[in-house]
Amino acid sequence: MTAFEKRNEFVIRGVRSDDLDRVAEIEAICFPPSEAASRSSFAGRIAAFPDCFLIGEREGLAVGYVNGCATDSETIRDEFFHDTAHHNPQGRNLSIFGLAVVPELRGLGVGATLMKRFIELARSTGREGVILTCKENLVAYYESFGFLNLGLSKSSHGGAQWFDMRLQL
Repeated sequence: MTAFEKRNEFVIRGVRSDDLDRVAEIEAICFPPSEAASRSSFAGRIAAFPDCFLIGEREGLAVGYVNGCATDSETIRDEFFHDTAHHNPQGRNLSIFGLAVVPELRGLGVGATLMKRFIELARSTGREGVILTCKENLVAYYESFGFLNLGLSKSSHGGAQWFDMRLQL
């Protein structure tokens, strides 16, 4: 636990199967229904790639998460969100499907710490990069972690407009 985490009383840990309901609840709070992953999608992700799924926990309760799969793809494709078969354990890149923190705890550094740990995970497992898609209002946030904006994404997930982002490690 870092001094920052201790001061703000949260820890970052790997996902567990008993996190499923809480993760699905956080997703429903943080994303519009057209973009939110279902409980069954999270069950599949937790089973298929728990090593690519981190939880932010405060006082024993999950308050945020970051998750994605390993892939050789240079960008996220919409089918990644719905089919865990796209996970390649030896993939060159880690993708981020979602970063979410409950609204009442935003601004305390939970999301930033989750991102930093996920980037450390990618680096420590020998990945070449981290990829994600985000909406225009979040481009600067991800750039603050070193991601480059690759421009408009081909993704039409949830009917929204997305930008491809990449962090070269």
